[in-house]
Amino acid sequence: MYTVTLIPGDGIGPEITEAMVDVLSATGVKIEFEKVLAGESAVEKGETPLPALVLDSIRKNKVAIKGPLTTPVGFGFRSVNVALRQELNLYAGVRPAVSFPGSPTKYENIDLVMIRENTEGLYSGIEHFIDQDKTIGESIRVISRKGSERIVKFAFEYALSHNRKKVTCIHKANILKVTCGLFLQVAREIAKGYPQITFEDKIVDNMAMQLVKNPQEYDVLVTTNLFGDVLSDLCAGLIGGLGLAPSANIGEEIAVFEPVHGSAPKYAGQDKVNPCACILSGAMMLEHLGEKEAGKRIVKAVADVIKEGKTLTYDLGGTAKTSEITRAIIQKIIG
Repeated sequence: MYTVTLIPGDGIGPEITEAMVDVLSATGVKIEFEKVLAGESAVEKGETPLPALVLDSIRKNKVAIKGPLTTPVGFGFRSVNVALRQELNLYAGVRPAVSFPGSPTKYENIDLVMIRENTEGLYSGIEHFIDQDKTIGESIRVISRKGSERIVKFAFEYALSHNRKKVTCIHKANILKVTCGLFLQVAREIAKGYPQITFEDKIVDNMAMQLVKNPQEYDVLVTTNLFGDVLSDLCAGLIGGLGLAPSANIGEEIAVFEPVHGSAPKYAGQDKVNPCACILSGAMMLEHLGEKEAGKRIVKAVADVIKEGKTLTYDLGGTAKTSEITRAIIQKIIG
């Protein structure tokens, strides 16, 4: 029996996390979910967006899975997701992008993973106005040798443990010579310790173009916080959209899993959205817990439903409800 912290999330979060829980239950793996609230859901109960109870639960259980949380744009509290990663030192963002035959995309045979530094860069929180009238804003980008070393080592170790052949470091060292220059220097140093893994580096704007032109040429991508955030959405677009994009946030002792997409409040309660990203995040969590076969069964069930094409949500070109595609995936698992 595993005990896992569950944060249902905001907007569509409760619907897709419920779907995920049902799918995980169908595998037979015994999990007790300890439910806690964060984001708008916590604020509505008179709490802060990230209550101490949430952090305490995750620190105790070491594993959590969450729905998307709503963060206001341009005002109010900073991102709960960013705060969660920094509070728990979840330095590695792992975002796979894998093709599912039958999904609405022009690309085939994509199998790559973005490894994103999660705690530094422009998301460090060092931001302020520099004039009294608040007409000039300034953000400070923090890149450390320690942070760079641990994320690049994570990428190479991930490549080894998942039988991957190449690591690509993404940077802008031609212009940002200090911060990206340090990141690239560290990547080159660490790559020497992994001669069995092919290493290359790409400037971020060129990388964006190459991912659109030749995504099949790439395997493990490692980069800084902002670049990883942007390019992982591009990678999701290659495989059919954010509805198929799971992720993990990994630290030394703690892991938090979540879909890449947002809370989509306009669709809340409509039984309409695609739960697959959350379900696939659950599969990643099972792998992390050592339940690899159960995780693989979930991924295969999702792939089979998408390939079959009979029960697809609107973003995948169908008319199925959240509950309907969830039942179809469960049926594939239980046979």
